[in-house]
Amino acid sequence: MITRFGSLFAGHVDLDDEGLEGTAANDRWLPDDHLATVFPKSEAIAKLMDRTGYDIFWLAEHHFQREGYECIPNVLMLALHLCHLTRNIRIGCGFNIAPMWHPIRMAEDYATVDWLTNGRVVFGVGRGYHTREVEAFGAPLLDQAANRELFEEQVDLIFKSFNQRAFSHQSKHYTIPPRVPYRGYELEEITLVPRPKTLPVECWQPVVSASPRALDFMAKHDIRGIIGGGAAPGGANEKVVHAFREARARAGREGEPGEGLCIGFSFHIADSVDQGIKEATPFFEENIKMFAPLGFVPGLTPEQIEAVADPKRARQANLPTLRNAVKAGTWLIGPPELIAELMEIQHKYPGLEVVNVGQPVGTPQAVILEQLERFSAQVMPAFKSR
Repeated sequence: MITRFGSLFAGHVDLDDEGLEGTAANDRWLPDDHLATVFPKSEAIAKLMDRTGYDIFWLAEHHFQREGYECIPNVLMLALHLCHLTRNIRIGCGFNIAPMWHPIRMAEDYATVDWLTNGRVVFGVGRGYHTREVEAFGAPLLDQAANRELFEEQVDLIFKSFNQRAFSHQSKHYTIPPRVPYRGYELEEITLVPRPKTLPVECWQPVVSASPRALDFMAKHDIRGIIGGGAAPGGANEKVVHAFREARARAGREGEPGEGLCIGFSFHIADSVDQGIKEATPFFEENIKMFAPLGFVPGLTPEQIEAVADPKRARQANLPTLRNAVKAGTWLIGPPELIAELMEIQHKYPGLEVVNVGQPVGTPQAVILEQLERFSAQVMPAFKSR
């Protein structure tokens, strides 16, 4: 039963000249003062969500994006700041990209934030999807097998540091601690100082490939899954929901369909479906310009992906439309009573407790705030009242 709502903000600044005929994604190069507006924008969204009864505000870690699409390089630092400005809402790490960190450093930073916010920051991990980011930090991404191997070793090590009073770890990539003399004895184990205040640590990860290996790894550590949001298409993918449930069952974690998951939707409330599509189409198209070349718009041919980068050709490339997305169930658009059809989702997946709703990369701050305010007043009460 859906009782909690969140929203994911990948960290885009307000942009001009949006849409398929607008500025090409690779031609955007914004000045520092514009890129830094992501921080007051995050503050405004967090304050509104806190005031209007949302449960969690997810932030995404990204680097080097001078184009202005995803501009938060340190989620934990920003989460700590936002907790100081709000009273109740939790701030989610959606996600800390493990291959770009030393795992013990990530564990220490999270544990520190957990103490300083009294448990209001939610841990999350991901493998990354931008070659410019992951490879620039010296970790593999072009080699997907190597990326997954590294990620799994890192997460194993992180949970060991959280859950054991003292630990040691040896794997292909890490020998912790090194066998060195220390203050009169041979070092054989170390302790995370401090370990998190909130144990066991609640951890979330994006569900993208949904491969058996990935889902089994999540189930082993009781990592919860987010479907949709950021680069990943939203909506309730029935095949993924059931594969996630089956993986948890293999790990001895039986549950109802949807348990342990958060499903994300983009939405736009308007007087009619047609009006909502008209208003939100520029943001939908900007999102395609950002993500299609990265492989996150399913079904596109190489020719279509090439055309996305050319404002003169994109409109004639037969690209997906927002109306297609509404029909596919990844977007919710129209009057509040239509969007409240989320009730159908919870009947289908009775274990589902939390849903993310939000807007795609490219949506201006004013629209995000207006839409989140309307959703909280016109849709959430149907769920929260129970």
